[in-house]
Amino acid sequence: MEGQEGVTPPGPSAQPVPKDQAVLGEVLDQGTSPDRLVEDPPAKVDPKTVLYEERLSAAWWMWLLVLFAGLVGLIALAPINMWVGAAVGAVVAGGTAVALIASSTGIVITGESLQVGRARIERRFVGEAEAFRGSAVQRVRGPELDARAYMNFRVSVGPVVRIQITDPVDPTPYWLTSTRHPERMVEVLSAG
Repeated sequence: MEGQEGVTPPGPSAQPVPKDQAVLGEVLDQGTSPDRLVEDPPAKVDPKTVLYEERLSAAWWMWLLVLFAGLVGLIALAPINMWVGAAVGAVVAGGTAVALIASSTGIVITGESLQVGRARIERRFVGEAEAFRGSAVQRVRGPELDARAYMNFRVSVGPVVRIQITDPVDPTPYWLTSTRHPERMVEVLSAG
């Protein structure tokens, strides 16, 4: 089966499954993808089991900022001393890289909680979830946005999910977060 794209599930009707589709109970692209999707969680799930996990990291083109920042540091000080310019350029590039890595955020859904970035809430306070793509994203991030909402946006990730919060003591009406897999996230949230 070498060279074949996908994974073959066990069973009598074993057919290759593309790598971008989950196989029941398997984690896809381990070590190569920032996202882990677990397909069709069982009816009785351990509350600590991760049902959905996604890492929202910087897009490849944002890493060009690291190169640009390093070059600016080099060019600014090269006329004075080339070695000092190179050292400052390396430090600036390193600092920019650390900032990009630190700005990545995660989404984790378990049987008992939802965590988006630094915010965490129990699943019992999670209401309806809706997925938005295309022009609908501009609408929910713009004119329809409630200023009290918790927002977790990434420039490089277009789709968003709006998650209603039903906690009576929480003034936050909903969470709005970027995600690469909005329909799957809504499916997992709706199942629990």
